Amino acid sequence: MGRTYEHISLEERCKIAELQGQGRSIRQIAAALDREPSSVSRELKRNAGSQPAGYRPAYADEQAWARRWSGAKLDRDADLRAVVLDGLSRGWSPVQVAGRLARDRGRAVISHESIYRFIYAQLRRTHDWAWRSYLPRAKSKRGRRPGKGGSPAVLIKDRVSVHQRAHEACDRRQAGHWEADFMLFAKYGQSALILHERTSRLIAIATPPNRRAEPTAARLADLLEPLPPGLRRTLTFDNGTEFASHSRLKHHLGLATFFCDPHSPWQKGGIENAIGRLRRFLPRKTDLDTLGPHDITRLARAYNHTPRQCLDFQTPAEVFSQLLHFKCESTPSPSRG
Repeated sequence: MGRTYEHISLEERCKIAELQGQGRSIRQIAAALDREPSSVSRELKRNAGSQPAGYRPAYADEQAWARRWSGAKLDRDADLRAVVLDGLSRGWSPVQVAGRLARDRGRAVISHESIYRFIYAQLRRTHDWAWRSYLPRAKSKRGRRPGKGGSPAVLIKDRVSVHQRAHEACDRRQAGHWEADFMLFAKYGQSALILHERTSRLIAIATPPNRRAEPTAARLADLLEPLPPGLRRTLTFDNGTEFASHSRLKHHLGLATFFCDPHSPWQKGGIENAIGRLRRFLPRKTDLDTLGPHDITRLARAYNHTPRQCLDFQTPAEVFSQLLHFKCESTPSPSRG
């Protein structure tokens, strides 16, 4: 079996300097470190430099690291850099870019951490803040930002707690369990209704005329009614009064509806995550009056055709298409009399 080599550490370099100062020979130093004499000899020749003081551990360590680092992978590979930046410019996160490259090429090409480091290195070197636009949250520094408190819970008639929802809806193994919420904007009265399927992560975006309960329920019914019953099982909301007409969905679609606990948005984490991702394309300052129906459709299509790590870097559209095909194939044809 071949021998493995470990780089000389800073602690070992300090020991080399100490023993050399005591007049020890290369073989004696090597024996004290349990190293080959050739390794010690090479270390002294390569990293001592032309310093009058002779071998210095800190200087030697700096020289060794300087030779070892050959630049970021994306700095050295122009073709890979172009592919990565193209994916980022399409709204994909570094995790999605790295995962999709690995899926398409059948091997790991680059890690998401390398992509993040490359972007942040460009921000530090160039001071060009346009590089932020390549990142999902467009942040110039890594880390979490402090959040704000939630709104008070509202008592809703016939409200059923999310804790009574079937276990199949919680583990995402069964399709047809949805979450819904409104995405709010700075201009008064503007909002977008987001619908999210838990298994495939597919979303639908609608812009009702207002956030009143009846138009909201009607728009949700329009979105869900075309689906086969097996793909519309449950729907989970927060405690906003805009979802007070949820019983209409029960009666017309046979859809079971559930509500999160007060101040517990993580209980519908799928839709919260989806809205966070959509904020990159629809920041709070967006004026929805400047967007037409085709713009909303284009945004939903881009989201649904972005590979996701949780889906083994398939897209939500690909997974939902498989679910829809399976449901259609497994639904018996009506008998003709």
